[in-house]
Amino acid sequence: MDLSITEESIGSEDHSWLGSAHGTDTGRTITLDTSLIPAEVYRTGWVPSGLPLGRVTATGLYGPYTPGAENGDGRERFAGVLLTSIRGPKAPGNPIAGALLEHGRVHTNRLPVAIPDASAAQADLPTLILTEGSTL
Repeated sequence: MDLSITEESIGSEDHSWLGSAHGTDTGRTITLDTSLIPAEVYRTGWVPSGLPLGRVTATGLYGPYTPGAENGDGRERFAGVLLTSIRGPKAPGNPIAGALLEHGRVHTNRLPVAIPDASAAQADLPTLILTEGSTL
């Protein structure tokens, strides 16, 4: 076990995709299956906040939202978006914990990754209001 003290500069969080603060105090703890997250999504070493997520039926873990089960892993429903950025795993494929925003308002045009089928996602999770929002 390494108990040494380290210092790290993290930078600022980009929550421009949030349409309101409503629901941000009730983020639900989830576990991400990092083997499902493409490397380009966390190329900086961080999984970005606002990543659209779906629940993997077979494992109960979460991964990037993919409408339907075309990819065979059972991510059939939109579950919400990652509320805060989290550091990617030190070892590829290790699961990591995060917070899921499943209630509130989201500007889809500001998400780091587009929602593949926003109308299907909205039907899956009506408690998260998806809007295009205004551009800056």
